[in-house]
Amino acid sequence: MSIYLVRHTTPLVAKGICYGHADLDVTETFAAEAAVIKSVIPSKVERVYSSTLMRCGKLAQYLFPDMPISWEPDLRELNCGEWEMQHWDEIPREVIDPWMIDFVNVCIPGGESYVQLYDRVVRCYERIAASPRPAVAVMHGGVIRSILAYITNTSL
Repeated sequence: MSIYLVRHTTPLVAKGICYGHADLDVTETFAAEAAVIKSVIPSKVERVYSSTLMRCGKLAQYLFPDMPISWEPDLRELNCGEWEMQHWDEIPREVIDPWMIDFVNVCIPGGESYVQLYDRVVRCYERIAASPRPAVAVMHGGVIRSILAYITNTSL
């Protein structure tokens, strides 16, 4: 049985902006993007999971309007803390450099590290994997990368 990992559609945010936990809406291309996704995932699933953020919730509800959705806060993207919604180029070098050198282990100020993201995501994924399948989980790119690292035993 399968678990389908689905990334949200294009978020409504300017290029170059740092975002993770920000509850962003989706762009005007949502319907077209969502239709493509709908065409390649099964229509009959046992469970639907979604990050609690709007950009995922809208897609989960579009794909499975008649199914209950299990809202999973642990499927949210990396917590970017103090950098949330700042332009990457405006974050001072002395603040960003330690994270850029070791983003896996170093926490974003007021946020989390990739190790922390990975740990919470894997705990959630294990719950999903133990549930009825097939299942669909609508989430974020960093969350999907964490799950793939876990199931392929790939280093972060």
